[in-house]
Amino acid sequence: MKLKILTTAILLTTTSLGVIVDTLAPLPAKAENLQHTQQLLATKQCAQCELSGAGLVLADLAGANLSGADLSRANLSRANLIGADLSGANLTGASLNGANLSGANLSGATLNSTDLRDAVLSDAKLFGTSLRTSYIQGTMGIPQYAGTPEDFYAWGVVESQRGNYKAAIANYNQALTLKSDFAPAFLARSVSRFNLSDYRGATQDAQVAATLFSVQQNSLGYQTAQNVIKGVEIVQNPPKARSRGPSIGDFFVSVGSVLLQLVSFF
Repeated sequence: MKLKILTTAILLTTTSLGVIVDTLAPLPAKAENLQHTQQLLATKQCAQCELSGAGLVLADLAGANLSGADLSRANLSRANLIGADLSGANLTGASLNGANLSGANLSGATLNSTDLRDAVLSDAKLFGTSLRTSYIQGTMGIPQYAGTPEDFYAWGVVESQRGNYKAAIANYNQALTLKSDFAPAFLARSVSRFNLSDYRGATQDAQVAATLFSVQQNSLGYQTAQNVIKGVEIVQNPPKARSRGPSIGDFFVSVGSVLLQLVSFF
């Protein structure tokens, strides 16, 4: 049995993540400047343009100059923005769901409550840009400098919630590259590896997490990591492991509890 309670435990953390932006105040309505929209589609040159609320779904805007443009609430879902210049643009509340932003310049852009789900950001420039209030589920190619270890950890948990365990692991890897002793990321990666049936990797990560928690004098984290190790053992050797102590449910109730505390500072 696949111990769904283990998955549930890690997913509960999403209630505490900084990526939740539902409480942001609504934006004042603006009228789309149709002349600017036509200019953009005809020439791909529209720096400082007024494009708030523009409908640009599937638009081919590769290499477009949109520096400083107001694209708040614009719909750019699945648009081709490869190599586009969006530096300093206002993308508050805009939809870039599934958009290709490979090589795009988003430096200094405002991305408050921006929908970047399933967008591609490979080789994109994000200097001076914050993704902390953006929707980034499934976003690919987020550069390492664009987030803190805690950000990548949080994004990993979001991917885990969606069942995208490989994407979750990629985010935990980024967190650990930035902070090699980030024990919560090892523990969370252990859970994702478990859900991919990588029991050896799950045990190894939980063991590293236990060691780090011990060094950091975090007794709760240490005990939780030990419980995960025991839980993985139960899956692999049910009769032998079950004769040793508490039930599997006891192990993973504690996992959910400690992970909630570990992300409470987000």
